[in-house]
Amino acid sequence: MTRKPVAFRYSGMVAALAGCALVAGSVVQAQTSALPSYVISEYGSSPQSPSGALSPALEAAVQSVFVTSMANRTWREDQTEALAQIAASKDPRLVWLISDLMRFVPDPRLSAELSGAASELLGKNFGSGNSWGKITDHLIAWDIPAPPDYLQAKRAMFVTVFDGWDRIFVKGDVDWRLVSWGGVLIDDRAYDTTDEPCNCIPAADNPPVTTAQEASWLDDDDIVFGIEVNGEYRAYPRQIMEVREMVNDTLGGRDLGIPYCTLCGAAQAYFTDQLPIGVDRPILRTSGLLSRSNKVMYDLNTYSVFDTFRGEALTGPLAEKGLTLAQANVITSDWGSWKAAHPETTVLAEELALGRDPDFRNGRDANGPIFPVGDVDPRLPIHEDIIGVITGSGQPVAFQRSAALVALRQGASISVGDIQLELDAGGIKAVDAKGAGVGSHQAFWFAWSQFHPQTTLWPE
Repeated sequence: MTRKPVAFRYSGMVAALAGCALVAGSVVQAQTSALPSYVISEYGSSPQSPSGALSPALEAAVQSVFVTSMANRTWREDQTEALAQIAASKDPRLVWLISDLMRFVPDPRLSAELSGAASELLGKNFGSGNSWGKITDHLIAWDIPAPPDYLQAKRAMFVTVFDGWDRIFVKGDVDWRLVSWGGVLIDDRAYDTTDEPCNCIPAADNPPVTTAQEASWLDDDDIVFGIEVNGEYRAYPRQIMEVREMVNDTLGGRDLGIPYCTLCGAAQAYFTDQLPIGVDRPILRTSGLLSRSNKVMYDLNTYSVFDTFRGEALTGPLAEKGLTLAQANVITSDWGSWKAAHPETTVLAEELALGRDPDFRNGRDANGPIFPVGDVDPRLPIHEDIIGVITGSGQPVAFQRSAALVALRQGASISVGDIQLELDAGGIKAVDAKGAGVGSHQAFWFAWSQFHPQTTLWPE
């Protein structure tokens, strides 16, 4: 896979954003009244969005600004003029494409032009710098519609940058407005090549493990993600998962795919066996893309994109088969508590950390998510830890972890529907009425609530 560096040769000048409207179709009223009050309070009222197709002149301007400029790595005076036409169209839908282009633009002068056009179209002043995050937050919060043929134009931009994405950007049940570049390449290495270097976040396949006694490199207060399958226990240290972000493993006779999203504070374990006839084991990989600050994972065999939080295939052959992966419980705990409760546990070998000892949590994103997420359900703070689970009836439930720990340690019973929480090795797991694990895991509130917007919250 070839990386094509983003380096625009800039010859444009900031143009006045004036001209005639170039939109074919009728203008509909902004849906401000339908927005939650907290969105309006934080972001203001949303602008009007046209409906219908773009005019031929505006289609040509879109092609010049967002496709030709990327393909040629050149920004010319005629593209500045085309951008001015776009800004004058009064079509906020086109800001999605401006946002996509801004993600790849290092030149401050071009960033100023793009930010100015977005400001004109959205009716807000985003300044003259690269305001990609702020602009995208507004687009998400206001739920601005995508422009016509959005996927086609977006795919052309992204594939120009990384040709390894050509099989990722395809039609399916993906809201492509929300997908952005996470700053790394796709991990498209062949299966079981854990040690093969790449300019990506390298998944670990069939990782080496040691006994608890051999893991002298771990301190008792180090965070681990504990998993039990058929009576077999394994700890996945956060120091390793922050480097790998994806593990394809076998535990208790079952195959697992284990993604960890550092930005969401969420480690999950998906069963990747016992699948429908004709479906091979998915090999989960990191695409290098994000959706509202959550990693976008895909299957290396079919290039089917998955909803990382729900395990649902959204594109490709696995989506056509309607595949949704079942989850195992993941218990977030400290190493001392986990090994004391489960002394027979194995643990991933230190070598998988590649000599690094990162601890991103509450560090780089301590002041909020570092990638756009738009509006966040205000019932809890953005980075509040929750235990998330789906009830037998399909209802998502989030348990505030801090409150649940206090209550459980005091002997209280916590249940919602058929789900009950239990203490386990210093962490929390969810079980059903028969005591079986139901695929619970810990995550930041902003992540769980945006992928499960109808979630029930305990305590209310």
